[in-house]
Amino acid sequence: MSTPTTVAPLTTQDAEVLITAARRAAEAAGVTVSVTVLDAGGHLLAFRRDDRAVLISGETSTRKAYTALQLNAPTVDLVDLVKPDGPFHSLPTALDRPLLFIAGGLPVHRDGRLIGAIGVGGGTPEQDHGFATTALGTIA
Repeated sequence: MSTPTTVAPLTTQDAEVLITAARRAAEAAGVTVSVTVLDAGGHLLAFRRDDRAVLISGETSTRKAYTALQLNAPTVDLVDLVKPDGPFHSLPTALDRPLLFIAGGLPVHRDGRLIGAIGVGGGTPEQDHGFATTALGTIA
């Protein structure tokens, strides 16, 4: 019999590393953002909003992280699935907690297991995805 392996959860220290990396990448690009990190249960581990970031970026970063976590997929890969002719077109309105199908949310894995998610809002969808991807590379 094989013994199940324990995977370390996403910690607040991990979350701070992710936020710092995403904000540095955004700052280097001249973009002000909000960054949200959730644990595997969807609970908030860390959040930062640049003082100059648009207020809605706080909500979008959180919803992007939640969407990436719930579907265990980068939000950039989900955009076409919810278009009117897509197979999941009704999914955004099917749940109590709103999902957001805009690039900028990524699931966080450790040893092949889902341990949380990061969401970035404030730039263009492509920029937000890039900032989140850069951040994810810091704890890989």
